[in-house]
Amino acid sequence: MASETGLDARAVTDGDDAVAGEAVDLTNKSVIKATVLLSELGRHRSGITVTELAQAVGMTRPTAFRLLLSLEQTGFVDRVDNRYTLGWEMARLGRLADPYAGAVARVQPILEEYAAKLNETVSFAMVRDKLAYDVIAEASGSRYLNVTMYVGETYPVHASATGKLLLSEMTDEEVALALPKKLESFTSHTITKRDALIRDLDKVREQGYAVLDSELEEGLFVVALPVRDVAGALVGIVSVNGPEQRLKSDTLPDTVEQLRQAARDIAKALLGIEPAGS
Repeated sequence: MASETGLDARAVTDGDDAVAGEAVDLTNKSVIKATVLLSELGRHRSGITVTELAQAVGMTRPTAFRLLLSLEQTGFVDRVDNRYTLGWEMARLGRLADPYAGAVARVQPILEEYAAKLNETVSFAMVRDKLAYDVIAEASGSRYLNVTMYVGETYPVHASATGKLLLSEMTDEEVALALPKKLESFTSHTITKRDALIRDLDKVREQGYAVLDSELEEGLFVVALPVRDVAGALVGIVSVNGPEQRLKSDTLPDTVEQLRQAARDIAKALLGIEPAGS
């Protein structure tokens, strides 16, 4: 009889025993679906109905309802007037967890792979809020450069590729409320007018990635792409940083495609599922 994961019980072995000749998927799909629901609930602090939640994550209503019922019984989900929110147990466990240790372990090998392919520095930032992020991991394509340059750093949202991607997730009206009309200048290329920045964000939305061209430091060129969950929500940003003369060239389309694949790989490593749009 098949187990809940769809595997024959005989395929599961103890300790370090291996199943000869075949790879066995031991993941529990119901658990993965439950984590998808929890992630989406985190974006609806005022609550969301089961129908709305199911539609948001591409799940059937009966499946979503069954999982929510189980999560409610264990304190991971609360329900008031048929609207669901994250529960007290999520908050308790959140205070105990290291926010990024597990994520770094999953992301670092991917960054090293693509840094070697691109021969540049590749970084990953975890999104905390609409305009807040943490650069948690990076890798250099140069064997002579093994120090971290960007981890732990934050940069002005109008003068960073990561910041532009965050802003592009907002409406023009929200951007106008969040930023002053006059923006701080760092180089002669910095976009210092809010209206001009909003026009630049239209391009980011259209092409699906952000570019920083000598706007923070002269000669620094950065390309950043979004990492999204199964519902299409932004969870992180992967970027490649390097000199303008190397990255701003005929190879830029290939660099963007490599980074797009890195974003897919990171999403799969972090979420355990294929991200939206893959």
